[in-house]
Amino acid sequence: EVQLVESGGGLVQAGGSLRLACAASGFTFDDYAIGWFRQAPGKEREGVSCISSSDGSTYYADSVKGRFTISSDNAKNTVYLQMHSLKPEDTAVYYCAATPLDYSGSYYCGLDGMDYWGKGTLIIVSS
Repeated sequence: EVQLVESGGGLVQAGGSLRLACAASGFTFDDYAIGWFRQAPGKEREGVSCISSSDGSTYYADSVKGRFTISSDNAKNTVYLQMHSLKPEDTAVYYCAATPLDYSGSYYCGLDGMDYWGKGTLIIVSS
């Protein structure tokens, strides 16, 4: 059974930091890229960051560049999202998702490219 389980959400003050973790199981981790997405109240789900479990290549949305860092621990089948300088507009449910790498090792870090999704973890950033 495929599982993606997020952890690390919570309440934090603006300017603070949090680290999310996404523990994956039930598929070959090294053959996938893992992404973080978020959905704020009343808004559409959007991409935040992705990382290839194969070569470590990363993608960041402009809104989080310089503040968030994605990393992968392949030995633990876990991807992390370290978030600094959090803003109230970062408040959302954060989801991790997995998309297969293609034959060249590339991936598409988009909502419609993901095969598997976690259930999400809520982050609230207070002003």
